Amino acid sequence: MQLVRYSAGSTPQWGVLRDDQVIPLSGLQEKITFQQLNSPGFLRVIKDAAAAAESEAVPIEDVKLLAPVPRPGKIVCVGLNYHDHAEEQDEEIPERPLLFAKAGTSVTNPDDPIVHPADIEQVDFEVELGVVIGQTAKDVNAENSFDYVAGYTAIDDVSGRDAQFEDGQYFRGKSYDTFAPIGPTFVPEPDIDPHNLDVACRVNGETKQSSNTSEFIFGVDEIIEYISGIMTLRPGDVISTGTPGGVGIFRVPPELLEPDDIVTVEIEGIGALTNQVVAEDEI
Repeated sequence: MQLVRYSAGSTPQWGVLRDDQVIPLSGLQEKITFQQLNSPGFLRVIKDAAAAAESEAVPIEDVKLLAPVPRPGKIVCVGLNYHDHAEEQDEEIPERPLLFAKAGTSVTNPDDPIVHPADIEQVDFEVELGVVIGQTAKDVNAENSFDYVAGYTAIDDVSGRDAQFEDGQYFRGKSYDTFAPIGPTFVPEPDIDPHNLDVACRVNGETKQSSNTSEFIFGVDEIIEYISGIMTLRPGDVISTGTPGGVGIFRVPPELLEPDDIVTVEIEGIGALTNQVVAEDEI
């Protein structure tokens, strides 16, 4: 089941995406939260509500898709988590997950612009699987980690490489406004295997990244165990699980994003998330 958060000339709402049609879930008596989406019983309620509302479905092109997680409490990112990405950098395999953060204000919607900052020259693309937390998690064991996952989405971990390299750390370069497109759908945890998903990134229709999450160095269960041993994860927090090889900065010569470029990151079972790059002075 693919859920979408969207607007159709009204306040944001949730729906079920099926065959390019959005079935509204406005008839639900309960508020949809990530804690609710972590409940198998509530997911059954959603399926029943969607079945009852099939006649109200509207074409996806008639709605505006929104980021399924508009205001994450935190975005915790994992660096160097694909074997092929480590190889392209000639880096040793890390012994533990390498963590950094993006500001929650960097989130933007499907089809909204990625703003190319005037003070940044090297804007890069990174397709990543996003894990959305559904229950408060602290000191979680790997074998129980999926009990705390509400579901999955796609993230483009846009990166200002010159800021990243100048600062010697990631936060500024990862956190410019619009540097975290999220979507287009949210898939509940039981409906997808996060360790066997094809992932890809295309720029202007040309494939730049193509891999599978089977290339993970650390699985989602290991990542949750590690992060929750350091900090408390709360419902609506997002873990961005790393990117495969093929990012622009490590290509020879580098192939970085410019205004007017169209970037699509796609994850099997979740869908294609597309955004156009625009110059800051055009906003």
